[in-house]
Amino acid sequence: MLSLSRRSSLKSTIAASLFRLLTPSQNPSSSSCGGGGTRKLLPFGVLRTRTLSSSASSPPDDGGGWTEEVEYLDEAGEVICSGRGFVRPVDPGRDAHILVGDRPRPLSDAAAAAKILEIARRWRWGPEMEAHLGRLHFVPSPRQLSRALADLLQPAGIAGASTVDTALGLLRWARRQSWYAPDGGAYALLLDRLSAAGDFDGLQALFDDMMVDAGAVGGREESAVGTSTGRSSPFSAAANRAIQHLARAGRLEVSFHCFKVVCDHPGLSGALETPTYNALINLFLSRGLPYKAFEIYESMESSDCTMDAATYDLLVPALARSGRLDAALKLYEEMKSSPGLRPSFSIYSSLVDSLGKSGRLDQSLRLYREMQGAGHRPSAAMFGTMIESFIKAGKLDAGVKLWEEMKGAGFRPNFGLYTMVVEAHAKSGRLETAAALFSEMEKAGFLPTPATYASLIEIHSASGQVDAAMRLYSSMVSAGMRPGLNTYTALLSVLANKKLLDVAGKILLEMKASGFSVDVHASDMLMVYIKDGSTNLALRWLQFMGSVGIRTNNFIVRQLFESCMRTGLYESAKPLLETYVGSAAKVDLILYTSILAHLVRCKEEAKERQLMGILSTTGHKAHAFMCGLFMGPEQRGEPVLAFVREFFQGMDYELEEGAARYFVNVLLNYLVLMGQMNRARCVWKVAYENKLFPKAIVFDHNIAWSLDVRSLSVGAALVAVVHTLHRFRKRMLYYGVVPRRIKLVTGPTLKMVIAQVLASVESPFEVSKVVLRAPGDSVLEWFKKPIVQQFLLNEIPTKADILMHRLNVLFPSSAPEVRSLSPPKPISLSKAMY
Repeated sequence: MLSLSRRSSLKSTIAASLFRLLTPSQNPSSSSCGGGGTRKLLPFGVLRTRTLSSSASSPPDDGGGWTEEVEYLDEAGEVICSGRGFVRPVDPGRDAHILVGDRPRPLSDAAAAAKILEIARRWRWGPEMEAHLGRLHFVPSPRQLSRALADLLQPAGIAGASTVDTALGLLRWARRQSWYAPDGGAYALLLDRLSAAGDFDGLQALFDDMMVDAGAVGGREESAVGTSTGRSSPFSAAANRAIQHLARAGRLEVSFHCFKVVCDHPGLSGALETPTYNALINLFLSRGLPYKAFEIYESMESSDCTMDAATYDLLVPALARSGRLDAALKLYEEMKSSPGLRPSFSIYSSLVDSLGKSGRLDQSLRLYREMQGAGHRPSAAMFGTMIESFIKAGKLDAGVKLWEEMKGAGFRPNFGLYTMVVEAHAKSGRLETAAALFSEMEKAGFLPTPATYASLIEIHSASGQVDAAMRLYSSMVSAGMRPGLNTYTALLSVLANKKLLDVAGKILLEMKASGFSVDVHASDMLMVYIKDGSTNLALRWLQFMGSVGIRTNNFIVRQLFESCMRTGLYESAKPLLETYVGSAAKVDLILYTSILAHLVRCKEEAKERQLMGILSTTGHKAHAFMCGLFMGPEQRGEPVLAFVREFFQGMDYELEEGAARYFVNVLLNYLVLMGQMNRARCVWKVAYENKLFPKAIVFDHNIAWSLDVRSLSVGAALVAVVHTLHRFRKRMLYYGVVPRRIKLVTGPTLKMVIAQVLASVESPFEVSKVVLRAPGDSVLEWFKKPIVQQFLLNEIPTKADILMHRLNVLFPSSAPEVRSLSPPKPISLSKAMY
């Protein structure tokens, strides 16, 4: 035994000897510790040695005896017991022990874990817990740490936030110890508890720590084995759990980041599992990022990870909805060929729907039949999408067959499906079937929408069934629905075509009361009557429009005016023209000429006065020219030729060249009929000078001279022939130039008229097809006759009245003049409303 002073001096060595233990002697008789088999755990292994033999370095297990005596002291330095022992460095997991009597027993993992757990639960997390963990009389093993963590976090339902924080603190403390060896199981357990507690920021931090440990373990394994262990890494399960927890919690960016970290980690290559891929794919699809989900799927394929039923259930519908139907069908066929896998109803539904909407109806129907063969019962939504696809593709019969199949399966068509089928039958012309379905729809309790009513009304209107369309309209109004613009338009159109003026007026007023603008629709109806030639109805409709304050545009007023002129309703035409002029609309030369053409054909004196009044109403400068043309030289103040030249010089030939030709044709007709041959020749001469008919007269040297009157009216052709032959006569008689032949190109219309006029003065011209021709010498001899000179210089011979009567019979309207001249349409029409 040591002295008391020596014993006191060893008190200062208690803390230094905290982690050193000596194994007591295995001889129970030599031990002075409390006997009787009492088991006492010594928290402080303070020792004192007496003697040390040469065999002290040999452990008792090696056969060496104990050659020194060891005294075990308490915290106060008092001797607890003594015995023979062996002094050596302490090895973790080997020297931690308890005494059973004087016999040391190894400290079990359960006891060590219980001690760690006791400290953790007592002190929670903080500096005090770290201090007590640092004073443990044994060095914990990684296995004991994992067990303590598992016991601390069990059961899962009781593990609160403070418990999880304690476990995290315990793990961080252990990671700083030299004896620590990373364990994926502890990480997996902590990750589960963090996810259950909703601490995803802590989960991400723990994942980062785990990746550091995984890198350290992977580096050691790679240096030891020479390659990465990949899927066999102890952190594979924990890494998968972390990504799955984050993905299921909706942490898109964080989960994808962790996914990329695991994929790029050299020690975790190929460690990701199918549920992890499924969780990420589901997350991206739920966020509306299908292409990112397909990127995850491609990564899954490259890692040779097996796809399960959940993967197919996610990918096939997503591919189908995104339009990648071929890829979706490929996966579908792959799933069918995989043992143990069977396509689900969602896969069939998505493929049938997407194929139908994309127009691949045959494939859609084939998959629908395969689904039925697989034992799946179609849903009402699937029936609806298929029927819609077939009807929109124009395959109404196939859609009706599915419709009947749907009702046979016990499903009740919804409102949208009823509406679509009714409208499809109506648009295809099956009005009876549409009406029957419409009645069935009403009996089923579905109130038709305005669109359904509108569709039926439009179809009945288009087919001319006025009574059915009006019944539907009345039913629609009685149901309290407000007809739409298309409904009113369809009704007004059919009523206009059927000439039901009174009913159309009633509908138009109801349309106006509903708040719709009716000006355009009323004008459209007016145009229908005008184009149909129902001038009287058009006038009545215009009167109705004025009575209810509906205005139309100047273009339609002009059209109605011209219609009145064509039908001889001059008394109605004049107010229309007054309205047209009063609304600041411009009467162009074409309109004035058309009125003049009516005057040319008029045979009644009363109507001539009406037409002269209409011409005066136009206010066009051509009317002032006409009036001045029939005045005497004294009133006019200048000769006729100068007066005509002044009028034609004021024309804008770039805009009115066609109108000017039309005017010359009609004016020459009028002058010839009025017997004003000299004035007519002046007009023709000025028109030719202004190149309105540039190719009418052609001098082909001394070979052939020709006059082309095919584009002229009858009067203009007669004047042109007389005036041109007069020019030919002067050239031949006064200048001595005689061509081989002279031609008059008349065309089939004017051939007989010109031939008749020339035959009256015994001309040498012969008629062949569309040309009057004669040799130059014969024409020269003809020109020398006095009657020919009188004919060419003065007027058309007597019998003019008979000739003009024949002209009126040949040309009872101005249509040939308009066709031959093809006058341009007005460049701009005033759209002003009056």
